[in-house]
Amino acid sequence: MTYLILGIILFFGPHLFSAFRSRAPGKDLRAKLGQGPYMGLYSLVSLAGFVLIVWGYGAARPAPVLYTPPTGLAHLNLALMLPAMILLAAAYLPTGRIKKAAKHPMLAAVKIWALGHLLANGELNSVILFGSFLAYGVIDRIALKKRGDIGPGPDAPVSAMGDIAAVVIGAGAYAAILLWLHPILFGMPALPQ
Repeated sequence: MTYLILGIILFFGPHLFSAFRSRAPGKDLRAKLGQGPYMGLYSLVSLAGFVLIVWGYGAARPAPVLYTPPTGLAHLNLALMLPAMILLAAAYLPTGRIKKAAKHPMLAAVKIWALGHLLANGELNSVILFGSFLAYGVIDRIALKKRGDIGPGPDAPVSAMGDIAAVVIGAGAYAAILLWLHPILFGMPALPQ
């Protein structure tokens, strides 16, 4: 469990630092280090944290069970993952109505993914992992709102192709994870047994 917690700290530390960093002249670390070195350091620490999260989560199995969710919540999780994957795809595509409505589709996807997995998994390591991602999503969304970052503005052009691509890519990724990749990547079947 130690490696999982250390990984969460290393992964979310740079993310939260970035969300709340000072942009005042002379206090902005990104300006002091330069964009390249700052992003390199940010990426290196985040990657180390991610690797520790993956390794620590697996190493923490079997974990104590805090609650046993009813099977229906596993099915709800499956239903929530489709919009989460579509939102995740929309975050990286040209602005469509999906991206414009979600404002920050990546954060929306993370929050839906984490909530769904919290509903379906009651082991201690799952609660720590998915609870951390959900808390981060909420905190970062609040930080964005305080900074006045509303995502694509009301005047941003909308591309129907962005929406079509988000649905096709998101649904394709959902199907691949559901039917094939989840057991390979995470050691657990996605479909309830």
